[in-house]
Amino acid sequence: MTSSLLNIEAISQSAYSADPYPHFLGASFLREEAIPALRRDFPDITKPGYLTVDDVELKGSFRDLIRELESPAVTEVLSQRFGIDLHPFPRLTTIMKRSQPKYGAIHTDGPSKVMTMLVYMNDEWQAGEGGRLRALYNGKDFEPYACEVPPTMGSVFGFLRKDNSWHGHRPFSGERRVVQIAWIKDAKELDRKRRRNGFAQILKGIFGR
Repeated sequence: MTSSLLNIEAISQSAYSADPYPHFLGASFLREEAIPALRRDFPDITKPGYLTVDDVELKGSFRDLIRELESPAVTEVLSQRFGIDLHPFPRLTTIMKRSQPKYGAIHTDGPSKVMTMLVYMNDEWQAGEGGRLRALYNGKDFEPYACEVPPTMGSVFGFLRKDNSWHGHRPFSGERRVVQIAWIKDAKELDRKRRRNGFAQILKGIFGR
């Protein structure tokens, strides 16, 4: 794939492990020359948490980025990386700009998800270990961990959802820019997740949570 924004080879060349569940961690997924425009066009989101792309005003290079992330070429390289055909599964793309301390609790994701990829877009990270996603061995402990993801510009992390796909991060409050693309088992589950996400954002607007 020839891309003006993505270095798609960062996925195929990434560090991959099946321990404790299939996952990879790559760097420089965003082309260096594209970063200034992506930084400029990142959505001006004031609400905390993830919002679907339908709930966010997309413009310029960032709109192009979402199109490339949702392209068949990205799904294909992920399919090859994990040895599973991801093309039949619909995608849910969400965006976060602001994090709250309650986010990051250790979890596995629900069984409706097949695979998740996270693309980080922060210029630097000086928050110690807070906000650094970890691939974990159980649902209680942040240590030991199999992998820690620096949430800096162009870091890309992906994993297959399993009953033991524990992950999370220590609390962080503030700006934490990330795009998440999840491959969902079927369209019905995708619609349900979109409705639930929209309802959660309404509650946050009412109660300030």
